[in-house]
Amino acid sequence: MSLQKKDAVTLVKDSVEGYYDSLISSLPRIALGILIIVAGVLIAQLITNFYRRRFLKKSEDPLMARFLAQVIKLVLIAITVTLALKAAGLDDIAAGILTAVGGGAIVLGFAFQDIGKNFLAGIILAFNRPFNINDTIMIDTHFGKVRALNFRYTHIKTSDGRDIYIPNSDVLTKPVANYTADGFFRHDFVVGIGYDDDLNKAIAIIENILANTEGIVQDDSHKSFVMENELAASTINLKVFFWVNTIDYKVAANVLKGRIINKVLRELAEAGMMLPGNITELKMYGGQLDLPLKLRKDPIDRELDREGK
Repeated sequence: MSLQKKDAVTLVKDSVEGYYDSLISSLPRIALGILIIVAGVLIAQLITNFYRRRFLKKSEDPLMARFLAQVIKLVLIAITVTLALKAAGLDDIAAGILTAVGGGAIVLGFAFQDIGKNFLAGIILAFNRPFNINDTIMIDTHFGKVRALNFRYTHIKTSDGRDIYIPNSDVLTKPVANYTADGFFRHDFVVGIGYDDDLNKAIAIIENILANTEGIVQDDSHKSFVMENELAASTINLKVFFWVNTIDYKVAANVLKGRIINKVLRELAEAGMMLPGNITELKMYGGQLDLPLKLRKDPIDRELDREGK
C-alpha cells in the first residue's frame, strides 16, 4: 500500500473514531435532552389540565379560558424543546431552529395564508367576539350553538345534530347574529281572518292569549302586540309579535310558538271567526264561455254504466 493511501485510510479511521467518541460522550446529554422533552410535555399537560379544572369553573368566559389554556400549553412545549436542545449541547441547532423559524415564517405566511389568517382571527376573537359558549348564533347560513373556539375554527352544533367548524376568519369578517346575547328573542307569525269577521274582537282574543300564556316575556322593554298586517285577497292578515326567553332557543322558544299558534287558531274558531283559505280566481280569455274541464267518473260508476245499471 502506498504512503498516500495509508495516510488517507488513517485519516478516515481517525475521523470515524473521533465522531464515535464524540457521540459516546454526548449520549448522556442527548438522553438528558430527551428526558427534558418528555418531562416538559407531561408538565405542560398537567399545568393545562390544572388550569382547566381550577379556573374554568370560576371563569365568566369559558371560551377565553379554553383558548388561553391552549396557548399556555404551546408556549410551555416550545420552552421545553429549547431547554432540551441546550441541555444536549446543541445550542447551535437551537439558534439555527429559531433563525429558521423566523425566516420560514415569512415563507410559510405566503404558502399558508388561510392558516395564518385563521390563527390571527382566533386570537382576536379570544379577546373580542360577539358570542360566548352555548350562545345560539348564525354565521352566514350556519345556525347553531357555540361549542368551542380553537386556533383555526369556531365549532358550532346545529339543532339537527350536525357539527360545523367555521374558519375564524369568516367569523371575524362576516355578520354574526346572536340569538341569546341578552336572553330574549321576538317571535312573530301571521293569522288571517275573514272580511266579515269582527277585527277588534279577533285582536282582543289574541292579546288575551299573549297576556295569559306562561313563558311569554312581558315587561317595559319587551311588549307583545297584534297589528293589522295586510289586506289579502280573501283574508285580513294579523301579525302577532311576542317575546320569549332564549336560554334554550332551539327547543323551548319554538315549542312555545307552536302552542300559541294552536291556541290562537282554536279560540278564533270557537269565537266564530271564518279563518278562510286562499281563494284562486280563474279568468277565461278570447271569448271562451265554458271552462275547459272534464270530470272523470269513478271506475265503479263506469263499470255500472257499461252493465246498464
